[in-house]
Amino acid sequence: MPRIPQSLVLEGPAATSAEARDVASQFVAHMCPWAETEAVVLVVAELVANAARHTRGPWRLSLWAHLGELRIGVEDSSSDPPVGRAPDLAGGGGFGWHLVHRLAHHVLVIGLPQGKRVEARWEAPHRGGEPVRRP
Repeated sequence: MPRIPQSLVLEGPAATSAEARDVASQFVAHMCPWAETEAVVLVVAELVANAARHTRGPWRLSLWAHLGELRIGVEDSSSDPPVGRAPDLAGGGGFGWHLVHRLAHHVLVIGLPQGKRVEARWEAPHRGGEPVRRP
């Protein structure tokens, strides 16, 4: 089996959101078996879809694992931070940003010179099954 690197970068639009989900799933399975793969893949899918749908220009997905921490980041060309809105049960969306916050241990929005980076983080469970929380 090929060695999975500790960090990985995928760029769109050359890469598709389906590829982003597949890469995230494989990365988590090999680098962070303690993480809930489905939760990470859902967060990746939501952040990549939002970057593709709501911004102009390319997006960049990065995955990083080190010392019991998993980080995923999606960079895009918009400096506008994501905004949660009331979910529309009639099919109009509004669930994604709330879902990201519910599934990730921490969510950050970091301004960049030409856009932003939305980062989601998970910590490995510590003794007793609870995640180690970092400031």
